[in-house]
Amino acid sequence: MAAEDVTPVGRLEGDFGPNVGLVEEIYRQWLDDPASVAESWQDFFADYRPRLPSAAPGNGEAAVAAPPAPAPAPAPATAPAPAPPSAPAAPSDGSGAVLLRGAAALTVKNMEASLSVPTATSARVVPAGLLEVNRRVANNYLVRVQRQGKISFTHLIGWAIVRGLQKMPVMNSSFATVDGKPGVIRHPHVNLGLAVDVAKSDGSHRLLVPNIKGADTLDFDGYFAAYEDIIRRVRSGKIGADDFAGTTVTLTNPGTIGTVHSVPRLMPGQGAIIGVGTIDYPAEYQGADPRTLARLGLGKVVTLTSTYDHRIIQGAESGEFLRSVHEFLLGADGFYDEVFASLRVPYEPARWKRDNNPDHDAEDEVDKQARVLQLINIYRVRGHLIADLDPLGRKSAHTPIELDPIHYGLTIWDLERTFATGGLAASKTMKLVDILGVLRDAYSRTVGIEYMHIQDPDQKEWIQQQVEGARVDVPLSDKRRILERLNAAEAFERFL
Repeated sequence: MAAEDVTPVGRLEGDFGPNVGLVEEIYRQWLDDPASVAESWQDFFADYRPRLPSAAPGNGEAAVAAPPAPAPAPAPATAPAPAPPSAPAAPSDGSGAVLLRGAAALTVKNMEASLSVPTATSARVVPAGLLEVNRRVANNYLVRVQRQGKISFTHLIGWAIVRGLQKMPVMNSSFATVDGKPGVIRHPHVNLGLAVDVAKSDGSHRLLVPNIKGADTLDFDGYFAAYEDIIRRVRSGKIGADDFAGTTVTLTNPGTIGTVHSVPRLMPGQGAIIGVGTIDYPAEYQGADPRTLARLGLGKVVTLTSTYDHRIIQGAESGEFLRSVHEFLLGADGFYDEVFASLRVPYEPARWKRDNNPDHDAEDEVDKQARVLQLINIYRVRGHLIADLDPLGRKSAHTPIELDPIHYGLTIWDLERTFATGGLAASKTMKLVDILGVLRDAYSRTVGIEYMHIQDPDQKEWIQQQVEGARVDVPLSDKRRILERLNAAEAFERFL
């Protein structure tokens, strides 16, 4: 076989993995009308040869590269042309099976090719409580500043994987054959593949795996933007050939459909594929009373799997990699601080801390309740110190110790527990997560309020009623009017 018959196919198998079905489909579209596909695809197909004969137009029984056959002699006018069969003939055994063609046949080839990769799989169950809390804090801020898009669990887990690959670069490798002998390629950068399930109009599904180029060279905000851009172009059908080439590690998320644990297939050309299971309480506790879960300090978990090429990656290395991802998701090495700083979230993230909850100890329960009331009071006094009053974002986020729930012995495990509030927002009791939400909305958003020095109790109570739990949507015209009057007041005070 000539060299030109080998190179394009090898490139396709090595670089495009499970995406070859899409490539063949777009190739057929290009054959019909070259201008109907993106320019990147036009350049790609200039020297491309299909993997399957069925990629040719019509029934595709001849390869595209084959020279055109001479036109057959015209049949006699009296001879009727035979009608084409409406469906593939069933096998003689009567089983009803039909041949797989096109993308479906390519899937078979891909899966058979994956059998040539000797793999092993490591699994690790990771607490997701801190991940959930910090995602909520970040998204609440992004909604308030009207920024497009929300941070998903997969965004954060994917970023932890990128950070883990930087810490364990051996996982970002692939097997190669050098002069007939086994070798390894150490990739200098992480091209993170994203396994995206695309539902077709006929109800079938297709798996596409584009990648984020140089994910390790981005900050979180850049990675988030690249991730969303990839997904948007997949959904709109505007994905290009270059988006599929050069994947080094793939992230797949079967957890979106409730799968707890997955061992995905590893395609040739990659060293590892990371599976992310669903985020939920362990199955044996999913029917428990939420109050019981809160009292026991039971949190949601996520199972991560690392399926790796055992020729170039050892089990201990895969295990170390998953441990790094685990530690990042618990906030190690300033993981969430980096995420918040990149998104310009003007608050410190929640911290991981073990639960400390009194079990039916009346004295300890009263003590914790008193600390919650103390926290409520200190927010009324000093909550303005963490208000977002720096529109230029020049100052790094810092939470005074008095406003940190950990200072009062309160952790993320207390967020779903109920405490007396002393009348906060006209409620006698609230979960701690709701208490903190009311306090931060009232005193620590974009307006700082300082009033506890007022001597008249009725006046202080009136202010509390106006700001605690109040939801006021101010129209843009009113915001401009407020800004104009504040500027006027400031100018007048400077004149005086």
